[in-house]
Amino acid sequence: MKKRLKINGIIMIVAAIIVAVFPKFFLRSYSGDMLEEMIETLGFALILLGQIIRVSARGYKAENSQDSRALIQGGPYQVVRNPMYLGIFLIGLGVVLAIFRWWAAGIFVVVFIIRYILLIYKEEKKLSLVFPGEYSGYCRKTPRIFPSFSSMIKLDIVEYLPIKMVWFKKEIGSIFTLLFLALFIESWEDIAREGVKIYLLKSGWLFLTFVLFYLLVIFLSRRTEKYGADNAVKNQDSL
Repeated sequence: MKKRLKINGIIMIVAAIIVAVFPKFFLRSYSGDMLEEMIETLGFALILLGQIIRVSARGYKAENSQDSRALIQGGPYQVVRNPMYLGIFLIGLGVVLAIFRWWAAGIFVVVFIIRYILLIYKEEKKLSLVFPGEYSGYCRKTPRIFPSFSSMIKLDIVEYLPIKMVWFKKEIGSIFTLLFLALFIESWEDIAREGVKIYLLKSGWLFLTFVLFYLLVIFLSRRTEKYGADNAVKNQDSL
């Protein structure tokens, strides 16, 4: 884990330096176009959705992996085998859509594939050795990184996207740091050009996205709590 974080950190630092040296080449200039505003809002929505998926996957695994002695197949892991990587992909793509030029999305996808697909294959090989029969069956029924829509509609959302506030609070620092940096980069030129009031008036969709994100987290956390309580009652009745 430490080696993975170190490599990811190096990639991010190198990318940040390149962007800082050539900002006009990579960062999108303000145009005031409605389509651009919508795509920026979509970018922030993907960042927030990716954060929810990542927090759900990490929290669920921490509570159910039994120190890596059990193969996780519930929660977000029942619709995709690598939900944390799916969350990272959505976060990265969201950042690109929010602040970078459109062609940068292609660079991001290539870098993501090189970095994570090889890592996924390595982890799959390890899991196949640790859980030989169980893991092969899991792979046959569960997609590697992108879930199928048909599998998701068969389940209650809280079954594949559980959230507990205690999980979310552990990640709150990194979540808001990323959002602040992305929002600052996206908005500084707009604010310098038009002022804070005009920017706030024009950014209604963006702030509505943040409000919906907060409401979704509250909704999922309460549904998760109720779902767990109902299952506990069912298990108790069956004894």
